[in-house]
Amino acid sequence: MSSNMRYILVSGGVISGIGKGVIASSIGTILKSCGLKVTSIKIDPYLNIDAGTFSPYEHGEVFVLDDGGEVDLDLGNYERFLDVKLTRDNNITTGKIYQSVINKERKGDYLGKTVQVVPHITDAIQEWVQRVAKIPVDGNDKEPEVCVIELGGTIGDIEGMPFVEAFRQFQFRVKRENFCCVHVSLVPQPGSTGEQKTKPTQNSVRELRGLGLSPDLVVARSQNPIGQSVKEKISMFCHVSPDQVICIHDCSSIYRVPVMLEEQNVIRFFSERLNLPMPGINGGKLLRKWRDLSDRFDHLRKEVSIALVGKYTQLEDAYASVLKALKHASLACNHKLMLRYIEACHLEEESMKTDPVRYHEAWSQLCSSDGVLVPGGFGVRGVEGKIRAAEWARKNKRPYLGVCLGMQVAVIEYARNVLGIKDAHSTEFDPKTTNPLVIDMPEHNPGNMGGTMRLGQRRTIFKTDDSVLRKLYGKPEYVEERHRHRYEVNPEYVDQLQKEGLQFVGQDVEGERMEIVELKDHPFYVGVQYHPEFLSRPMRPSPPYQGLLLASCGKLQSYISRGCRYSPRETSFYSDTSSEDDDLPSFTSPPRNNSQSSGAE
Repeated sequence: MSSNMRYILVSGGVISGIGKGVIASSIGTILKSCGLKVTSIKIDPYLNIDAGTFSPYEHGEVFVLDDGGEVDLDLGNYERFLDVKLTRDNNITTGKIYQSVINKERKGDYLGKTVQVVPHITDAIQEWVQRVAKIPVDGNDKEPEVCVIELGGTIGDIEGMPFVEAFRQFQFRVKRENFCCVHVSLVPQPGSTGEQKTKPTQNSVRELRGLGLSPDLVVARSQNPIGQSVKEKISMFCHVSPDQVICIHDCSSIYRVPVMLEEQNVIRFFSERLNLPMPGINGGKLLRKWRDLSDRFDHLRKEVSIALVGKYTQLEDAYASVLKALKHASLACNHKLMLRYIEACHLEEESMKTDPVRYHEAWSQLCSSDGVLVPGGFGVRGVEGKIRAAEWARKNKRPYLGVCLGMQVAVIEYARNVLGIKDAHSTEFDPKTTNPLVIDMPEHNPGNMGGTMRLGQRRTIFKTDDSVLRKLYGKPEYVEERHRHRYEVNPEYVDQLQKEGLQFVGQDVEGERMEIVELKDHPFYVGVQYHPEFLSRPMRPSPPYQGLLLASCGKLQSYISRGCRYSPRETSFYSDTSSEDDDLPSFTSPPRNNSQSSGAE
């Protein structure tokens, strides 16, 4: 273990979904702003090996990493906040730990000993954390200096007990001066009294301390700002000083959270508690950018409406990265995002018969939107509604972005209504179709569901210079984006589609898989087989989403004519003549790789 490594454990109490992921990401952000190298680990106590087979209604979206790891959506928060690239091992599950221990037992690594939760499972957890904490995540070979670990669930959960015990031991294994515990707890405010209640937090901290972990910081989450008297009461009963009670109330944007932590001297606390060598104790230029970002978000006046036509619209977390990518792009366009969730099946003709009210409401929302987004998804439900949404956007010249399945339904729609192939379909939804416009991938290995798709980072080669998306990316020869799919456009129909105007401007390295499709003579009609939302960052929006929002705001052509740069008035909010941290991201379209064409500007 590196002698310089520091560990910050973030646990939660009272209820789940309290914002541990955002708190953990924000802690990493303010430490990185001080010049430290930061990595993150998410622990999920469920028995699944990974998140790949989850329904979106279980834990929200499945986030995909460069190495193809299918992980919890909180790792997306870490990557977006810290601007790093994590690995599948940064997501620890009970299933992974038990699998590794059982495999060792089968190989005889324990020399015939009785294998138990303590010490074998707890040792495996500690060894995993120490190993992964040393993996570089920011594009160079330097080891991180700080590892922020989020323990999923709430203190007291049965499935989380081995992890709590592991970290009780871990604080002595790495020395107490290198380990810090942050406990996030809810301070409810019942409507009947209007008084903020500290008892749930007291009980949660008492239980945590009874398990052998004493929090160094208590982060009190509340709906409204917490008063000094409440803060002092938490301090008195939770064995921390008032300065160690950090109050984070609901705010307009999660971009505000790192700023709120910094304003409560969290940087100085970590510096002293962990003896951290901080080159920039005041946060530097990066933290100023976060402050400017949150201020800009609060002062947006113009609005842009996007219709998201999906099948998991009842749970916002099912499209967490899509939502974040849209917000990043709308913020760069200086517009407030008005997202309209439309259940795809409500757009279908059958819905007009069974539920005419919802049918007309869905079409009213779609028709009044500035742009249309059809994200990825699995299963036949709602597919015809997505096809109708793509048709409407194409015929009415409304900006359209199709992601993964959204690209496939755009191709199917074009084949049906332009090429006249009325029975065009995907073999995913109609295995017996005579015109399979979308087919299952030849490399797909049937059998186990988990980890069998085309996953992770893949290269897409641009086939033409006259591509809107290529210009938005900065005119590279290729881009590398993350994939998660089993089906793709059938190459046998590509020539027919291109002759009728649907251009496949991006393909894989072998030229067999269609990655990007564009329609000429349209303000913005783009489909991508990959998931660009996984690489979107608050200060570096994803180009496909950026293009959708620019077109929806009526700014795309002027943006391209200026060399894919915003006007000085739009970027002045982020201008900084200081030379400090000049390599920090700004609101420009970034190259997604190191290969630029000779015509790049």
